[in-house]
Amino acid sequence: MLFKSINLRSLLVPFIMLGMMWSFFIFQNLGFFEGCNGAIIPLLPQGLKGVLLAPLLHGNLDHIIGNSLPMAVLLFLLFEFYPKIAFRIFLIGWIASGLLVWMLPPIDLVTGKWNYNCIIGASGLVYMLAFFIFFSGIFRWNMKLLTISLLVALYYGSLIWGIFPEEFFTQLEEPSKISWQSHLAGSITGIILAVLFRKIGEEKKRKFIWEFPNYYNERDDKMWQEYIANHPEDFEELPQLKQENIWEYLDEIRKREK
Repeated sequence: MLFKSINLRSLLVPFIMLGMMWSFFIFQNLGFFEGCNGAIIPLLPQGLKGVLLAPLLHGNLDHIIGNSLPMAVLLFLLFEFYPKIAFRIFLIGWIASGLLVWMLPPIDLVTGKWNYNCIIGASGLVYMLAFFIFFSGIFRWNMKLLTISLLVALYYGSLIWGIFPEEFFTQLEEPSKISWQSHLAGSITGIILAVLFRKIGEEKKRKFIWEFPNYYNERDDKMWQEYIANHPEDFEELPQLKQENIWEYLDEIRKREK
């Protein structure tokens, strides 16, 4: 019964995405993507191909494992609760967040130095999905979608700290390898998409007849129906309105005239 109510795409798309991520991770370990090949390199033309490839590439096993579960969960929520716009959100978010990362100047906010980095990983997409689902539920003000927003906030609320450089919160012996730029770009993209698509693909709220003002139907009155079922004898002979006799009425008029 549960699987009948779940959209097949909600299960299929996360499975395909995880398959692509792990396939590319295997290719990396076989030497197909060495160095910065396939990564986003901000403001450099050769880094543009990373807009498409970077979310599929990961630095190590911990990196891809850390991105796999939230990617699968958030993609499931996107395609299950926003089926009419899910593909557009995912594809536009993928390209837009990648381009935004590429356009952000690679400046180390702590040292102020210009630092070119090779940015890979699906965390930017994870942030895009999380922020879209959270803010879309708020902007649409739909109880079902608000519930999903609260669940995302509950399990992934700590993501908010990832949009800041790790050096802001702790002293590191060497520069952090976590790309806060991709997190920031993903969160900005998710919020913008939630605003732009807030009225697109929205299911019309069904209004039942009993929700209209001054509506009453005895067939919907359970207490009344229960009484009818338990006391059928009360309805065997219904009282009849006495019909007027016009001749009796005329006799009364004659008597008054006398």
